[in-house]
Amino acid sequence: MLVIVCYDVATDTRAGRRRLRRVARVCEGVGQRVQKSVFECQVNAMQFEDLERRLLAEIDSAEDCLRFYRLTEPVDLHVREYGNFKAVDFEGPLVL
Repeated sequence: MLVIVCYDVATDTRAGRRRLRRVARVCEGVGQRVQKSVFECQVNAMQFEDLERRLLAEIDSAEDCLRFYRLTEPVDLHVREYGNFKAVDFEGPLVL
């Protein structure tokens, strides 16, 4: 499944800036950054639960915001891209 992860972490304090870096690091390990605080993640149900658990452990729910959007199949009917960023085709061939 394709999951869009969006977050807004309060960075007024030093602890907030650390939380922001940790949240970004968790997301970078699972998906691709498409905007500063938005990631596309191609995951199965178990990976999604793990990602959600790890991110919830990092944020401060009183100050931060975390949202998950699960896109239904077929994704190509729901995602339109404009601009110079070209996303990785998770379903396409892997070329090394």
